[in-house]
Amino acid sequence: MVEQILIVIASLVVGMLLFLLGWYARKRASESKLMSTEKLAEKMISEAKKEAETHKKGAVLEAKDQWYKAKEKFERETQARKSELSKLERRFSDREANLNRKVDILEKKEGDVRRRERDVTSRDKALSDKEQELKRLVEEENRRLERIAGMTSDEAKQILITNLESEARHEAAHLIRKVREEAERKADKEAREVLTLAIQRCAADHVVESTVSVVSLPNEEMKGRIIGREGRNIRAFELSTGIDVIIDDTPEAVILSGFDPIRREVAKISLERLVADGRIHPARIEEVVAKVQAEMDEKIREVGEQVSLDVGVHGLHPELIKMLGRLQYRTSYGQNVLQHSKEVAYLSGMMASELGFDSQLAKRAGLLHDIGKAIDHETEGTHTQIGSDVAERYGENPGVVHAIGFHHSDSVTDSANSVLVQAADAVSSARPGARRETLESYVKRLEKLEKIADSFKGVTKAFAIQAGREIRIMVESKEINDDRAEALAQDIARKVEKELEYPGQVKVVVIRETRAIEYAK
Repeated sequence: MVEQILIVIASLVVGMLLFLLGWYARKRASESKLMSTEKLAEKMISEAKKEAETHKKGAVLEAKDQWYKAKEKFERETQARKSELSKLERRFSDREANLNRKVDILEKKEGDVRRRERDVTSRDKALSDKEQELKRLVEEENRRLERIAGMTSDEAKQILITNLESEARHEAAHLIRKVREEAERKADKEAREVLTLAIQRCAADHVVESTVSVVSLPNEEMKGRIIGREGRNIRAFELSTGIDVIIDDTPEAVILSGFDPIRREVAKISLERLVADGRIHPARIEEVVAKVQAEMDEKIREVGEQVSLDVGVHGLHPELIKMLGRLQYRTSYGQNVLQHSKEVAYLSGMMASELGFDSQLAKRAGLLHDIGKAIDHETEGTHTQIGSDVAERYGENPGVVHAIGFHHSDSVTDSANSVLVQAADAVSSARPGARRETLESYVKRLEKLEKIADSFKGVTKAFAIQAGREIRIMVESKEINDDRAEALAQDIARKVEKELEYPGQVKVVVIRETRAIEYAK
């Protein structure tokens, strides 16, 4: 038992010794590890300080570089501003010198004007004295003439005025005829040169485009499919397009009838697509017509943009561009209005350029002069009034608005553009092949032209020639003298302008002939 106790005590002592040895070893290991950690921390702090110092030096160098660059840029800008200021200073100096010279010239002229005023004043006084003396002498002479003639001065004046009035009328008519002939000769020469140059430079097509209103069919059976059961297809088509469909005995063809050319074109394209597709029923008809209408609107806009681009007129309002495109499907006496507007724009611009006016403004007015015809079937009023209102509404130049409103007016205007557009419109309308009219209206116009000339006293015979563009009038030589012939031509021309509608212009020629006949027996 004692031995066991000793063994236990010995074991406890050994355990205690081992515990103390382990504790001491761990303590020494912790102290060595703590010392190595402190050294590592000191090393890392040293390296961080070195790296921070390096970054600091780099930042300082970069800041200095940016400062030098900013300084160089500031110096360059300062030098440029100094150069500009020196230029402005020299310019102001030159202007000051010019102003000083002008002031000297004006002062000199003012001195000359004052001297002339003094001279004029003295001359006026001398003339006034002479006028008083002349008046006194005339009064004395009149009293002496009254005593000799035995009549008062009023009676003598009346006789003299009557005689002078008759002579003055004859001389005035002669002088007017002479001045007018000279003015017309010079004006015709200048106008012909300008118009010739413009027409030669404008190579316009002489073929009139028209909208086709006949649709070809692949076979006769297609007519029945277009009509549909109990006519439902044709009714749906006419209701959607607003165009009448005429199906007659014409082989393999259908006629589309309507006054609106755009609707007629939509109907033509829609029917062609329906025939090609083969599916013809009310729902399909409405779908195709709606699609074609949208395509037609886009096409009209593209046509308007292309025309403005071709002519060189830019900055038009989108609505005006659409209206220009609509003119592609509008005709006047068989002449395509869009092509006519392009011709007028070209001619107006060329004539303005030849005369030294604003060719761009004249070209713009020429292109838009018939813009009212695009909606004249929808709006009340003449196409000139409608066009000028539309152009003003969409912000066009006042000169363009005035030219649109007055290009068919006979009133005198001080706008050069209006006159140029009038002339260009007449040239484009009157050129060969531009317009056509029915034989009946053509004959009636010639008959009315001759009837107007025959209604004047002294006219023996009138002949309308040159397709109604000229009328030659034979007059009685005993009733109409040379001076009266001039007045007669003017009177007939004014009456023709007032009572007759015609394209272009009508030349009135009065012919007076004196014949002396004798027979030798």
